[in-house]
Amino acid sequence: MGLFQFRLPDIGEGVAEAEITVWHVKVGDVVKEDQSLVDVMTDKATVDMTSPVDGVIKAIHGEVGAMVPVGSVIVEFEVESASGEGPVAASLPSPAEPEAQHRVVPQTIAAAPAAQAAVAPREASIDRPVPAASPSTRRRAKQAGIDLRDIPSELGDGRITSHDLDAYLAHQSGAGADTRLIARTGISETRIIGLRRRIAEKMQDAKRRIPHIAYIEEVDVTELEALRQDLNAHKAPEQPKLTLLPFFIRALVRALPDFPQINARYDDDAGVLHAHEGVHVGIATQTPGGLMVPVVRHAESRDIWALAIELARLATAARDGTASREELSGSTITITSLGPLGGIATTPVINHPEVAIIGPNKIVERPIVDGSFITVRKMMNLSSSFDHRIVDGYDAALFVQRLKRLIEHPALIFMP
Repeated sequence: MGLFQFRLPDIGEGVAEAEITVWHVKVGDVVKEDQSLVDVMTDKATVDMTSPVDGVIKAIHGEVGAMVPVGSVIVEFEVESASGEGPVAASLPSPAEPEAQHRVVPQTIAAAPAAQAAVAPREASIDRPVPAASPSTRRRAKQAGIDLRDIPSELGDGRITSHDLDAYLAHQSGAGADTRLIARTGISETRIIGLRRRIAEKMQDAKRRIPHIAYIEEVDVTELEALRQDLNAHKAPEQPKLTLLPFFIRALVRALPDFPQINARYDDDAGVLHAHEGVHVGIATQTPGGLMVPVVRHAESRDIWALAIELARLATAARDGTASREELSGSTITITSLGPLGGIATTPVINHPEVAIIGPNKIVERPIVDGSFITVRKMMNLSSSFDHRIVDGYDAALFVQRLKRLIEHPALIFMP
């Protein structure tokens, strides 16, 4: 028998370390070659590390949420020695060698299951499995001499919450059916790891680096909505249903050439602004694992229908966890929209190293004074944030006013 050490390989693109998000094995497991060992996350991509050998897990190094450097040992195996005689020490080739890299199978996946694995304890029982519960809830139940398996789950998902325990205790003590007045003392603890930690770090970095300036303008979208509904009513069967986003992207494409400093990425470490001719629009998308920003590349080369198709494809890939690193990077300006939940106004956080972000809010019908008449129009507040180091307030206002004109008179979007 021999000892085989599996080292974290070089995942590429200058990655020096990765975060462990979930272990698929434990000490003592017998594994086969190509069996999943551990998921690690770099930036917003999760990579499934598979076993290069058959063997028995003797040791694992690094808990969920830990950052491990490239080249460090993360798993030790007991394997059959090549000669079958005595212990033999072996290790995976260094990360620079192709042999170390070909066993890495990149696969973008949602980070939520990893977070759940970090906080949801698993216990076994000969009769019934012990339900999941937070450490504080387990401790309170144990102190009260209560078996968690006897407590009904209010949510019906098998997880026992502090509220479930309060209700059970109240019922046992005859305190009455109304448990809303019972003091709740439970505190749940969740480690912020994986995608959620990446989002937190990115938001913190953006707010620390960028002096934001917010600008909000009221926009009349009555004509745009009428056009959108008419196009949807007469679209071909193979054409997608249009939302407002393709129109907003086309308005950006028309407006940005006159504001090149806004369609840009600012390398503040080097003090260099990279203004792009191509318009690569990031679309802030909510996924089960958290916020992701897939990118519509070269929006200037796509019409309304092509934009709708690409938006749908990217949103599906982001939510399914299949979006590639290339599809999640390289944007030059971002749109963030909460749709019907858009609120009155927002102050969106800039997607560093970009210098601007646009946030359409929800549409509401309001009475508007039109000369001597009052009419009902569909109105929206258009929120935006700009990097004040690059974009002056005056230029920010001019840019948003240009967008306002294009959106209020949508025929301008389609003019050559």
